[in-house]
Amino acid sequence: MRKTIFVVDDKDTNLSMAKDALKEQYQVMTMPSAERMFALIEKVTPDLILLDINMPEMDGFEALCRLKTNALHVNIPVIFLTGMTDASVEVSGFQLGVVDFIAKPFSAPVLLNRVKTHLELDEMIRERTTQLQQRTEQLQQRTEQLQYRTEQLQHLQNDLVFVLADMVENRDRRTGGHVERTAAYLEILLRTMREGGVYADEISEIDMDLLISSARLHDVGKISISDTILNKPGKLTEEEFKAMMTHTTEGVRIIDQIISRTGEAAFLLYAKLFTGYHHEHWDGKGYPKGLAGTDIPIQGRIMAIVDVYDALISERPYKDPYSHDEAVKIIMENAGTQFDPFIADVFYEVRDLFKEIAAKFLDN
Repeated sequence: MRKTIFVVDDKDTNLSMAKDALKEQYQVMTMPSAERMFALIEKVTPDLILLDINMPEMDGFEALCRLKTNALHVNIPVIFLTGMTDASVEVSGFQLGVVDFIAKPFSAPVLLNRVKTHLELDEMIRERTTQLQQRTEQLQQRTEQLQYRTEQLQHLQNDLVFVLADMVENRDRRTGGHVERTAAYLEILLRTMREGGVYADEISEIDMDLLISSARLHDVGKISISDTILNKPGKLTEEEFKAMMTHTTEGVRIIDQIISRTGEAAFLLYAKLFTGYHHEHWDGKGYPKGLAGTDIPIQGRIMAIVDVYDALISERPYKDPYSHDEAVKIIMENAGTQFDPFIADVFYEVRDLFKEIAAKFLDN
């Protein structure tokens, strides 16, 4: 199909010369004014416009501005026909979006060559634009697919966390609600630490949602502890307590097994740090490795406080629950020995929020 060229000039001689030069290869439509061009362009969309600059009523610059402000016509290539030699005219034209200038009087070969060149260039640009749009759409589709798969994976990860955590709580009848309460405490503590810049280097890159979700697995190693010890109504013997202590290393072993089978190391890394280190003490007298100070991963140092707080305020067969104030006092008295003193200070700052969380879960 032949391409359509508009030739707009107030001189009949120029219109005839242009038509004669182009009519063998293109459909040429001539018009004596910009007003006539705008009347016709509503019905016929040209592939290129040859536009005279000096015309009465509406000159080429005004017509070009009008074309470029219309979304339907903005991409039509326009070549100015002019007898002017002033460089400022060319600068203004190019700034407004004209693609070329052809000096009048023009020769047929020059006109034909320029028109052919710009039509080919325009077609190439349109093809590249179409390809770019197609690639953008494909990328968008792949992004949406990846997002969907990521969401599905997140759902599966969350399901795994809840199933394992639920298994632990169903076996340990003494700690109902402990998993969800500690996750809620942990979120308050972590967000306050981040806002206050406490251990900023260690927590700035942490994925908060993933961390809080994985905290529910901190006691997953209790799956390996016998029911006799796990649900003993009285205080544990020394031998039983040693067996109970193994829930940290057993938890790490279980998580390592899951990682080796699923390959989801990033997802379970936080959980591994929680379960392996939440019974380490700041002074190095905890277990299982006897680490001290900041050698203990921050997940373990944070969980140590929320885990003990919840244990203190909870009723056990061998003890009555401590009050909130008593639990706070015990934790602060052990800051710097059992607990990280800087995290303990943050805990003290948000202690009332801990109390609210505990009360809410108790009401539920």
